[in-house]
Amino acid sequence: MKLQKISLGFAALALSLNVYAADLTRVEIEQKLKSADKTHVADLRRKDFRGLDLSKLDFHNADLWGTDLRDANLNDSDLSNLNLDLTVMTRIHFARANLANTSIFGVSMMDSDLSEANLSGSRFIANLDKANLKGANLQNANWGVDMKNQPMGLMRVSLNGANLSNANLSNADLNRALLRRANLSHAILKNTILFSADMNSADLSGADLSGANLRACRLEGVKFDGANLSGAKFSSKDKALLNGALNVNAVIFE
Repeated sequence: MKLQKISLGFAALALSLNVYAADLTRVEIEQKLKSADKTHVADLRRKDFRGLDLSKLDFHNADLWGTDLRDANLNDSDLSNLNLDLTVMTRIHFARANLANTSIFGVSMMDSDLSEANLSGSRFIANLDKANLKGANLQNANWGVDMKNQPMGLMRVSLNGANLSNANLSNADLNRALLRRANLSHAILKNTILFSADMNSADLSGADLSGANLRACRLEGVKFDGANLSGAKFSSKDKALLNGALNVNAVIFE
């Protein structure tokens, strides 16, 4: 029993100090990436890279499926067009990273940093609660529910408490997303699909929602101060909730 307690104590200490026994070093990973090409990709599947500094690396020709990247630093790295489904990413650092057209499905990214990341055209069904996406590019991103493909029940992106201030979500699909208490202040949401999203207590002050679809959304306690609603689509019941917004006379109610 005493030996077990000591082992648990060392494990807790390693976690608190962010010390992990990674399967490969950064140098070894760099060597694999340099020798990889489109036909012979770097096989990094199911590796343990927790806590590693992998910043500014090009993973274009890598396979990271199922890899453990908890607490890893991938700031400024290029992971565009990759399949990162089922990868472990809690508290990951993706600031300014290129994740354009990347697929991330069934993943927890809680408390992660994706500030100013390029997420355009990406496909996410993940838990991003309390994540930092300030200034991120989500243009044409597909983070909405595919109602024709729900074999395990409703699988949707969760952005509760996330920071999306100043982010660009133009033409993105976030239908049925969870956005409770999310910060979307001064975000660009032109023609964004937010149909049936749960946005209770979200901050949309100063956001550009022109042409956005917010029908059937939950909007209790949402801040619309200074938001541009020109051409935005709302349910008729939402008329009384749009106090402080601009261009309310140009809203399309159904």
